[in-house]
Amino acid sequence: MEPREGDFRRILDILPHRYPFLLVDRIVEVVPGEKLLAYKNVSFNEPFFEGHFPENPVMPGVLTVEALAQASALLAYFTEPTDVGASKVMYLAGIDNARFKRPVRPGDRLDLEATLIRRKGPVWKMAGKASVAGNLVAEAELTATIADR
Repeated sequence: MEPREGDFRRILDILPHRYPFLLVDRIVEVVPGEKLLAYKNVSFNEPFFEGHFPENPVMPGVLTVEALAQASALLAYFTEPTDVGASKVMYLAGIDNARFKRPVRPGDRLDLEATLIRRKGPVWKMAGKASVAGNLVAEAELTATIADR
């Protein structure tokens, strides 16, 4: 899929998340069954910076992993479109081998890459990598399942 202006509307159609928990701003590239590239613009106005940490604002690592999980859910949808929203939802079922390399700060563009490792029925295993300016900031293997709402 080629990225188009207005991709944010497509993201809203697919993911159930909304502000302040929607952590994917734009889809850059999708190769169904293989990978998805997306990003989140990290603004100083993010609500978590108020308390994490006021004198040294850092995006919580768990939210970086959540952004990777959301990118993975988008890849699953583009690989095999399902009736998300109305009757189906993708739930995060596991996080393995999570590693955090450097902090994500206000003003960063958090680039997200989700790669399909394998799929068996409703269970998906993805590899996620997050980077800023070409530098790896976090990575994890994510397991998710599509279930009835």
